[in-house]
Amino acid sequence: MQFFLTLWQLVLKELRSLLGDTVMVLLIVVMFGIVPFVIHEGVKAEVDNATVGVIDDDRSALSYRLRAALLPPYFKSVEEVERHRADSQMERGEFIFLLDIPPNFEKDLIAGRNPKIQVAIDATAMTIAAGGANYIEQIFRQEIAEYFHIQNNALPYEVVIRTHYNANGDSSWYSTVMQIVNNLAMLPVILVGAAVIREREHGTLEHLLVMPIDARQIALAKIIANGAVILSAAVLSMYFVVHLAIGIPINGSLTLFAFAAMVYLFATTALGLMAATFAPTMPQLGLLVIPFLIVIQLTSGAMTPVESMPAMVQKIIAINPAKHFVAITQDIIFRGSGWETIAHKVGTVAVIGLVFLNVALFRFRKMLEQQG
Repeated sequence: MQFFLTLWQLVLKELRSLLGDTVMVLLIVVMFGIVPFVIHEGVKAEVDNATVGVIDDDRSALSYRLRAALLPPYFKSVEEVERHRADSQMERGEFIFLLDIPPNFEKDLIAGRNPKIQVAIDATAMTIAAGGANYIEQIFRQEIAEYFHIQNNALPYEVVIRTHYNANGDSSWYSTVMQIVNNLAMLPVILVGAAVIREREHGTLEHLLVMPIDARQIALAKIIANGAVILSAAVLSMYFVVHLAIGIPINGSLTLFAFAAMVYLFATTALGLMAATFAPTMPQLGLLVIPFLIVIQLTSGAMTPVESMPAMVQKIIAINPAKHFVAITQDIIFRGSGWETIAHKVGTVAVIGLVFLNVALFRFRKMLEQQG
């Protein structure tokens, strides 16, 4: 009982220390309160407000119909371009797509001469270049078919696609939720590592060493206090920012997500504690954790599906807790899965977290012995 009472007092001390650090509090507020809005509005994989120019040498009813079919929010209003200025405007990046409609385009179609529309694309806008070209092709095919009253009855069936979640295919829904997951990997490492280094730089670590306090209590207090703050911020952000303010639906239980996140935080906070035992100063901690966190996020499946990675990489990243937590979050938030679906994944994260925690505690004891 004395062990837990002392641990509770140390947790309160860590909470006061963290909440008294203006920079760290501001970092948490920005990452969980502002960054989700930035990701939702600014990071999109689909075509959105693409600029389109047109050189229309046909001036027929069909060419005007094709131009009018490129509508927001995928495309901005089509702008007329003079041929002698088209190359320079593309080089300056004024247009992502440039349509060149040849003379007598409609007449040649009617005569069966199979004319072509040239589409020049600024491929430096790589996120929307390929998708936008496909959109333009599909729109033009549909408009031409409707204009000439063409019906394709060659296939004896009709393909109907029904999307259960995110019917419009808005990639910002996915990237915004994954940003919360990335925060749960990054911030605990930084906060716990900073807490240990702050004790060392302020000289308060020596005060703790002369007290009847076990190394486990010091380490666990930092893990519990910082983990509790991050967990609270993540759950509040997921509900008030992501769900209510942005409008992204949560199909599953937020309580179940909070429980899984709590298990995951034991692994990430243990990594922060471990990193602090290798880095004596904050600049060194930053240099150490930045490449480490990049690898964790790139192999987590949040950016690229794990199944598309090489087989050897898939085996290695089995020890990456972020890989399992990304899958848990997708199951709960997107698919509305229950405990029976994610139980084995949460168990895997718990086992990995226990391994990381024991290694971190071992390193932390060694650091305290050297400090003493």
